[in-house]
Amino acid sequence: MNPTLEPLRSRYASWLGMPASETSDTSDEEPDQVRAMPIILRIERAEPPGRTALLEAAAAAALAVCLDERSAPGGEWAEPMHAWLDNRIRKVSRRARGAHWQAVLDLPGITVEVGGAQARALVPGLVSQAPKEVSRLQISGSEVAPDEPGPAPDDVPVLLLNPDVPMTVGKAAAQVGHATMILASLLPDEALAAWAARDYRVAVRTPSPVRWTRLCPVDDPERGWRGQRVVAVRDAGFTEVEPGTITVLAQYPSVRTRNTAASGAVGAGNRTEGASR
Repeated sequence: MNPTLEPLRSRYASWLGMPASETSDTSDEEPDQVRAMPIILRIERAEPPGRTALLEAAAAAALAVCLDERSAPGGEWAEPMHAWLDNRIRKVSRRARGAHWQAVLDLPGITVEVGGAQARALVPGLVSQAPKEVSRLQISGSEVAPDEPGPAPDDVPVLLLNPDVPMTVGKAAAQVGHATMILASLLPDEALAAWAARDYRVAVRTPSPVRWTRLCPVDDPERGWRGQRVVAVRDAGFTEVEPGTITVLAQYPSVRTRNTAASGAVGAGNRTEGASR
C-alpha cells in the first residue's frame, strides 16, 4: 500500500463513525495553519466544459499529485504533502480561464484532461500563503450545466454523487478528489500501478436513491470495503452541506477486483506536469 496515504487510511473508519457534530469541530486548529489542496477548474466563458468530464478530471488530478514520485518520502513535494495529509484533507476549488489559467500552469501540480475538460490539482499549502495566481481566482460561480454521461465503463472506479445532496461543480470537484484518495489508500501496490497506467481514470455518475442506500457503507465501513469495494466521503460541512453528510461513494471496479486482489483493510485522461519538475 502507498505510504504517502497511510494517514488517510488509518483514520478512515473512525471518521465515518464520528458524531456528525464533531466533523466540523476545528478547535484543535490554528487559523493561520489551515492547509488545503487547490483544485483549479478550467471554465472558459465561450466554451465551458462538460460537467461530468470536469469532475472526472479533478478526481484524477487530486490523486495524481498525491501519488506522484515527488510526493513520496524524500521528494520535493513530500513535506507539504505530509503536513496536509496529517490533518484534514481540505480542498478548495477555484475556476480559471484565459491568462489566469495559463498562470496556474507554472505552479507545482498536475493537470488532467478528460474529454476536453481540464483540471489542475496543486501541491497543498497554507491557505493563508496561497500564491496570488491562486488567491485571485473565484471560488463561487464555478458552475456548469449538468449533462447525461450514459452508462459508466465497468473497468474504472465509479464515483457516485449523493442523489439527495445538490452540490456546485466546485464543491463536487473537491469531494470526488477526496473519494479517489480514500479509495487509493486502501488498494495494494499492484492495483494502484494498474490504475496509474490509466492515469487514474474514473467515471462520475449520480445513482438512483435506491442504489445509493444499498451501497452506502457508513454503518459498517469494513464490510462495505470487503464486501462491495465501496468507500464513502463524509464532509465536515464547512460549505454547502450539513456536517457529517456523505457526499460521494467510490466503488472499485468488479472487473479489476477479479483480476487483481485488492486486500487492503480499513484502518481505525491525459496528464501534464508542473513546471517545477
